[in-house]
Amino acid sequence: YKGPTLLEALDLLEAPSRPSDKPLRLPLQDVYKIGGIGTVPVGRVETGVLRPGDVVTFAPANITTEVKSVEMHHESLAEAIPGDNVGFNVKNLSIKDIRRGFVCGNAKNDPPKECESFTAQVIILNHPGQVGNGYSPVLDCHTSHIACKFAMIESKIDRRSGKEVEKEPKAIKSGDAAIVKMVPQKPMCVESFVEYPPLGRFAVRDMRQTVAVGVIKSVAKKEASSGKVTKAAVKAGKK
Repeated sequence: YKGPTLLEALDLLEAPSRPSDKPLRLPLQDVYKIGGIGTVPVGRVETGVLRPGDVVTFAPANITTEVKSVEMHHESLAEAIPGDNVGFNVKNLSIKDIRRGFVCGNAKNDPPKECESFTAQVIILNHPGQVGNGYSPVLDCHTSHIACKFAMIESKIDRRSGKEVEKEPKAIKSGDAAIVKMVPQKPMCVESFVEYPPLGRFAVRDMRQTVAVGVIKSVAKKEASSGKVTKAAVKAGKK
């Protein structure tokens, strides 16, 4: 054996490249109100970088404000990178304005938006009956849990090759893969898997089990109507 020792082999491992060069996406896991500080949303940075002083937008509510500080494990950070679980303090927002499942992004760099509908490749894992148009189960995507309607099963595809087997089937059953147009029943923010992988995967829950999984191919975003922009964001924008 002429190769490296175990420890040498470990030293040779390359760290995975983190998607910090992409625009910021941070799905909120929780929002706290901390006395003397204010409103503190908490979540994991999935892509991009979050820094104090950034002007951020929360989708789907389309609320824009300034980040005062960023903390991880009670220590202030100059920047948070993908994989960091952080709490960050936002100005002029009440705890009622934002909630779990919202997505935070940079207001100036491809800000996140509410989606009208999205097209996904869905694989039915275990469903006792058939799934047809109009089925509205709960989708778990990043930190949001929202009912989404299977508005249109566009095509049934071969799981291995991805080739279309049947156009606009009436229904699909366990083991089938399909391209489906889905419409969220409440405001929701998702992204395509290609652009933001962590926000483009979902599980379909019904009858207390996962009945299907999917990846999002494309998203039809709502053109943001004027949302709430806090005074802090306006001030920071002038800097």
